[in-house]
Amino acid sequence: MVSSSRTFRRLIVPDDIRAHRYRRLPEQGPKVLFFSGGSALNKISRVFKDYTHNSIHLVTPFDSGGSSARLRAEFHIPAVGDLRSRLMALADETVLGQHEVYALFTHRFSKTDSLSLLWQQLQEMVEGVHPLIETIPNPIKSLIQTQLAVTKAKMNEEFDLRGASIGNLIMAGGYLNNGQQLDPIVFLFSRLVKTLGDVKTVLDADFHLGVELEDSQIVLGQHNITGKETDQLTSPIKSIWLNKGLKDIKPINQSIADDRRVAIENADLICYPPGSFYSSLVANLLPTGVGRAICQNPNPKVYLPNLGFDPEQQGLSLTERVKRLVGVVMADVDEPCGASSTLDYLLLDEGYDYGNIDMKVLSDLNVTLVKTPLIRSKKDKYDESLVANALLSFV
Repeated sequence: MVSSSRTFRRLIVPDDIRAHRYRRLPEQGPKVLFFSGGSALNKISRVFKDYTHNSIHLVTPFDSGGSSARLRAEFHIPAVGDLRSRLMALADETVLGQHEVYALFTHRFSKTDSLSLLWQQLQEMVEGVHPLIETIPNPIKSLIQTQLAVTKAKMNEEFDLRGASIGNLIMAGGYLNNGQQLDPIVFLFSRLVKTLGDVKTVLDADFHLGVELEDSQIVLGQHNITGKETDQLTSPIKSIWLNKGLKDIKPINQSIADDRRVAIENADLICYPPGSFYSSLVANLLPTGVGRAICQNPNPKVYLPNLGFDPEQQGLSLTERVKRLVGVVMADVDEPCGASSTLDYLLLDEGYDYGNIDMKVLSDLNVTLVKTPLIRSKKDKYDESLVANALLSFV
């Protein structure tokens, strides 16, 4: 039973003493949970593992663009790209063979080579003779070969391999080879490359995203929402849901697994991190049980918003994003959180212009504004070390 009581202390941000303590013993570091999709958090994650080996990353499996779209259409699987990239970001870089595994998992087939040549290269990987795989030591090598062989055997001969991620092909094979479940193959690869953190999809489900715009238009599919692969939306997003398929409006939902619920409830800190606002962050909060688990956690919750331009945020001030974030979490809760909360702190760089912030709204929501240096040289990029130090100051 999670206690509903909360303990308060004087907050110092950044707390260099606290960060130094964690860096000395990262294997005993705090359980910081990130609701994270996309690649926006990968660089921060690579730095964060120097401070704690116990971070938790719940990533979205709802992407529908790029080579992931072809894999999802072929095998009816959750999107695995974000899962694969976060596993690699958190991998122990001192482990023998990790650099070769990283190179393989992040490699993409050429977009201009002939399909026959690409299929030949895939066969060479299955046989273990391709330059990218032949130097990987066993048992990792044989495990990778097995998963790629499954993918190749089940793949239509007309499948377009141009631009395909090898890591995604490996993860897809693991999914198909393990009763259409991602968790077993994620656990296995996490052990083999010694992932310094816990990475899972928030749901192990083949769902997509749907949104209604302010002008009543309906848009299905993450790739149509982000404004990166297609034209930007013509109207701000009004609401978002999980959808079954990409052809028709079929709202669907599913309860998170017990291990996800326990991870959320027991995290020492919950962070709503940078990333595409709806398709990476809010999407992670939609499954049934996420909001309730957040409300059961008495520990601090921090929102670190995007920098720069995010097409999904059109029409939304930072204050409105805070309100929508809280609203999505509370939509899953039957009653107020009581002594707990959905969001405690809004963490901002002290010199960046985030636009006007309505302090009364923050006060009404019991959200405290914290400003500290988070940017060094690139004005639209957070500095990974400064962010890590700041977040760990809350724990």
